[in-house]
Amino acid sequence: MSSHHFVKEQQEPALLILDTKGFGYENIAPLLEWSPTVLVTQEEVHTVISWGIKIDLIIAGMDFQKENYNLLEEQYPVKFLGVNNEDYLEEGLQYLIATKHGAVNIIGFDHQQVFGLEAKLSFLDLVVWDAPMRYFPVKNGQFKKWFAGASLQLHAPEGTFIEIQEEDDSQIQRITYATFIEVEEGTVVFKSDKIFWIGEFVMEV
Repeated sequence: MSSHHFVKEQQEPALLILDTKGFGYENIAPLLEWSPTVLVTQEEVHTVISWGIKIDLIIAGMDFQKENYNLLEEQYPVKFLGVNNEDYLEEGLQYLIATKHGAVNIIGFDHQQVFGLEAKLSFLDLVVWDAPMRYFPVKNGQFKKWFAGASLQLHAPEGTFIEIQEEDDSQIQRITYATFIEVEEGTVVFKSDKIFWIGEFVMEV
């Protein structure tokens, strides 16, 4: 029995694959290490299957379910999760909240739309992957992390103020469209009285 069977499923961040454009298997593979719950939209099912990833739930409309009923056997024990109006993201997140998952990596979501996710942050920890970057929210006013030297995007409503403290420097950044900052190697502290998102490059461009 491999070790990942000892991890309680819901403790690992789930994987919600909305769009694979800009992603390859090598980008997704590290997120599969502890066998998370994997949800995939009907448009991306065949790509994800071709990567050899085991899918738990296919978020699909009734027509797709009828036409691809064979997937239930071929990918057993996969299940269909019904969706209305192609609102795959909402359906997937509601499922994860209902099944007591604590976190999810969302693959292929436009980071410009993340502010619409903030109502979900009290239920789920969200990380949004919008190739080539990964975005995570800072919702408690302060975030501290060691960076190896990086170019970061600070993403928040225009006019938001974020304080950035490095070892030898402290600055206040007023957010405008696509605000990028360079940080030196070391620990960086970010502070704001509003929710904001930090984007970091995770893939080669």
